[in-house]
Amino acid sequence: MCHKSAAGVFLSKHCSEQSETKKIEEIKMEANQMNLIEAEANCSIPKGGPIYISNLLSPLTSVPEFQNAVLRQLQELEVELDSAQLTELEDICVDDLKILKEEELVEMALKEAFKDDEHAVNASEGLENYSNSGRSRNQQAVENASTSTEPSSGCPGTDLDGAAVSKKQKRRKNNCHVEDTYMKKVEELAKIKQKQDEDKATARLHSLNAVSKISDCAIPSSDKIERLKTLRSTSSCGKAKSADVKEHTPMLYPETVLCVEVYHNIRKWSKVQEFLVLGRQTLTELKDKICCLTDQVMQKAGHYDPSGYFLIEDTFFNDLRDSSAINYSEPIFDWLRNSPDDAMKKWENIITGELQQKQKSILGGVAPSRLPHFKSTDMHKTRFCDFRFQLGAGYLYCHQGDCKHTIVIRDMRLIHPEDVQNRAAYPIMIFQIKPRVQKCSVCNIARATKVTVDDKWARENPCYFCDYCYSLLHSKDESPLYGDFSVYDYLHD
Repeated sequence: MCHKSAAGVFLSKHCSEQSETKKIEEIKMEANQMNLIEAEANCSIPKGGPIYISNLLSPLTSVPEFQNAVLRQLQELEVELDSAQLTELEDICVDDLKILKEEELVEMALKEAFKDDEHAVNASEGLENYSNSGRSRNQQAVENASTSTEPSSGCPGTDLDGAAVSKKQKRRKNNCHVEDTYMKKVEELAKIKQKQDEDKATARLHSLNAVSKISDCAIPSSDKIERLKTLRSTSSCGKAKSADVKEHTPMLYPETVLCVEVYHNIRKWSKVQEFLVLGRQTLTELKDKICCLTDQVMQKAGHYDPSGYFLIEDTFFNDLRDSSAINYSEPIFDWLRNSPDDAMKKWENIITGELQQKQKSILGGVAPSRLPHFKSTDMHKTRFCDFRFQLGAGYLYCHQGDCKHTIVIRDMRLIHPEDVQNRAAYPIMIFQIKPRVQKCSVCNIARATKVTVDDKWARENPCYFCDYCYSLLHSKDESPLYGDFSVYDYLHD
């Protein structure tokens, strides 16, 4: 009995320890989930230009200012290229501009030296053959004379020794000549290499001067910037492909192309679309291209609202093309007029953030910001070249009452010959996030078309169904079995 009681106590302790460890693990899992949710809530869009540096925004600019600055820089570059300092570049061949490695230079020198050596060897062989033939004739004459008469006193091998010495001297001269030609060719190619390096340095200097003049107003000289990060969107976009547009509208040059990003209404850090927009296009042309799930849901429910606005800097651009459209900015202006103190507090929280608000409450040394003078205008009458903006800054797009997206004008450049030259094809979508689609929770095969909430016979809450599984579980002979739940049409997450 004692052994049984001891075993029971041990088992109970072991079970209690396991239950405690499970509770601790559950608490840790909940804490990690809460941390992830808070991190996602505090995460914001990446601010910066096409070459991304954290929180680096351009100053206020506009499309005409950008065009004038770029065209002025191009004219200055043309003047520099036509100046007397670069007249030497007129006669440069394409082969002369090729950058050669040291190994290639040595190989070229050896080849040219070998060619010259072959010519010299051929010439020397011809001379030797000619001299040998003459020498053989002389020897034959001497031998004929010696046979007729006996030789007198003297050394018979002196002529042969002299010929051997002359051959050695000629070989030494040829070797010295070959070495001299090698050295001359190497020196000439070394001079070519030095000149190419100088031309390369001057070309880099001109290009850096041109780029620095354009970017001095946008990129601050800070030693704290360690490295430049390239946004993933620039590498994932690829080449822009226009849709099948039958209409062709010619371009008006010079034309500017803007890269506009649209972010998710709930997951604020997630980019859903990216467009190439022309500077002479209106804001409504961009609005009509933006695809949002809220628009599809409201259309299916029969409550679609064509209204909407862009808030860029201090201007509300309202879409009032439809007769039933609502001016969303009117209630905001009424609130600004009736509650200026609340509006000022809200604006300070948006501009300065929580950290500077705490510093202000503790130290009281933060200068108060001013509420901007907001104004409104029609969206369909405004082009991108008609207002000022900041590259890399986040602006607001609101539609369907309270569905809000962040939009970012990420980049601005002149149109390139490789771009689509049909104005009717713009705005061109160059990025579209792949929608996440749920499968049916019953069959786990078909795509879900309906979602139920508070369904007592469903496995999950909310629960996803395809049409076939939903009809099997919720209706009989086209009559519902029960109705104490909510059902909605499902498109995608």
